[in-house]
Amino acid sequence: MKILITGYSGFIGTYLQKRLKQTQHELVLADITNGIDICDWQQVKRFEGIDIVIHLANLSFIPASYNEPKKFYETNYLSTLNMLELCRLQNAKMIYFSSYMYGHPQYQPIDENHPIQAYNPYSQTKVICESLCEGYNRDFKVPITIFRPFNIYGKGQNPEFLIPSIIQQAQNGKIIIKDDRPKRDYIHVEDIVEAIIAAIDNQTDKFEKFNLGTGKSYSVKEIIEIVRGFFNSDIEYICTHEIRANEVLDTIADISKIRKELHWQPKISIQDGLKKMLSL
Repeated sequence: MKILITGYSGFIGTYLQKRLKQTQHELVLADITNGIDICDWQQVKRFEGIDIVIHLANLSFIPASYNEPKKFYETNYLSTLNMLELCRLQNAKMIYFSSYMYGHPQYQPIDENHPIQAYNPYSQTKVICESLCEGYNRDFKVPITIFRPFNIYGKGQNPEFLIPSIIQQAQNGKIIIKDDRPKRDYIHVEDIVEAIIAAIDNQTDKFEKFNLGTGKSYSVKEIIEIVRGFFNSDIEYICTHEIRANEVLDTIADISKIRKELHWQPKISIQDGLKKMLSL
């Protein structure tokens, strides 16, 4: 098949294109880094013969979404709208990357039927874009698979994210964390890529939403202790106990739906995933 990947040079996209190059699929790569602005319909409509769009491109760093909300809403909405319209015109399938959508969980583990709740400008863009996807499936029968990843990590991730930050600090001999209580369901980027492969191979015309996680959560403190255990020297650790307002203290993904329907399950444990980041 001919597969268009947006955001191919990003964190997930880098891993995905390497994996897809092992297959017989033809890849079409679209990203601002190769001069293609997917928010510009005049550029997008030139793509021809597309069978699947994997839409990874979006602005995602939450603190930046507070500083530049207009840029976040515009970029994430217009890029998604253009990809959906391309799919409509070319009878293509869409694989859309959303986010953790559930705010403060009403129950654990969290399944796809849990009420969704935007809790920052970034997640609000995802709520809007998921609704747009639903409309294109309902009105134009565009087949759409939405992934809701919980907390992705892996080598090459933006160093401002939690796990890369912890590892970088550990390598410098001292870790300082504001709040070590929150627990998250961490999923390795290579497991994310295998879920995408499963969705490509799944010939459905439905509108489907799937959580991506492991079904187990780890606190910041537990992550730090695992990382410290990889070093021969003693890594100093300080928690300043600065509590973030409205902090979600635990998230665990229910992944029974994707296990059943796409026959996917995560294979990389948190210990092995962290070792990969340290190249151990």
